[in-house]
Amino acid sequence: MKAFLKRHKVVHIWLLAVLALFGVYWYGISSPAAANAVSAVTQKLKDGYAGFWYLFPFSVVEWFYAAFIVGIGAWLVVLIYRLRTWKGRRLQAAYGCVMGILCLSLTASGLYCVDWGVNYYADGFQVKSGIYAQPVAVDELERVTLYFVEKLEETANQIPRDEDGVFAVPRDDIFAGSTRVYDKLTQEFPFLARQDRVPKKMFFSRLFSAMNFTGFYSPYTGESNLNVDSPACLLPANIAHELAHQRGIASEQECNFLAIAAATASDDVVYQYSGYLMGYIQLSNALYRADYDRWAAVRGSLSEEILADLRYHSAYWAQFDGLTAQVSTKIYDSSLKSYGQVDGIQSYGTVVDLLVAYY
Repeated sequence: MKAFLKRHKVVHIWLLAVLALFGVYWYGISSPAAANAVSAVTQKLKDGYAGFWYLFPFSVVEWFYAAFIVGIGAWLVVLIYRLRTWKGRRLQAAYGCVMGILCLSLTASGLYCVDWGVNYYADGFQVKSGIYAQPVAVDELERVTLYFVEKLEETANQIPRDEDGVFAVPRDDIFAGSTRVYDKLTQEFPFLARQDRVPKKMFFSRLFSAMNFTGFYSPYTGESNLNVDSPACLLPANIAHELAHQRGIASEQECNFLAIAAATASDDVVYQYSGYLMGYIQLSNALYRADYDRWAAVRGSLSEEILADLRYHSAYWAQFDGLTAQVSTKIYDSSLKSYGQVDGIQSYGTVVDLLVAYY
């Protein structure tokens, strides 16, 4: 036994280090105070090493994920080879390889839990701002939806469009304006202030569209990554959403709200339009469920420019309504619930309550 333990000393030390990592996570979720303390430390760490990873013009974490998948495959090949060639030592071969894969997977999971999972238990935007989602009356919902329609109409005719009347602002221009989108909102909520960097364009954007993702924030590298294959009309608001995550806000509904609030408050009309469009979609969907006749009346008042963007947006995502999207949505839903987001994907609906409370 002593020889066995010595032979696998490295992997056992690795396993103990991973358990210590999960110990930090379990401490972090033990109370709001602990969560705030841990998230404050990890936020500084993420802001620090993000500066290095942002030196690269491409999304580094995408290639980390690809390397991880290739690495797991290579490890399995090594395991099979050892089982076939290490006669008399197959148990040792299997143990070393399996423990290695286990430790690698647990390390990735543990880092994510500490760097990001704890944030779900820390104070979010609602606690820090004092603006809370409240039950919404249909009259209030309709009034705010109409306000967003009014603002959409004011900005829609200032947006460059293609021959089909669809939003046609170059994506490079949208990314160039990203670092200023929170300037106005941070004056109202100083705790949101930070120095933003231009987010990363995802190389595997089409793949992420198939999984129903418009972007993601990586706590491993501190990068905000955006899907640049999806319709450009919501790209500015999606950028603002990921930059909200970069500020340590974990809640998806709060980040959706912040994306809309930051974009609509910015000085850039492209971001304003995108923010109002995202807000309208959220509010309109809620109004549809609450009162179809009121929804139909509001929908009927939209200009052709806005309808063109909505139709293009719907048609784009309709092509991905399949098994891949369903599975990825289910996995993400389960992930949210595992961090205490009890409504899972349905928690996105809370953004409507925040929008009505704020606007």
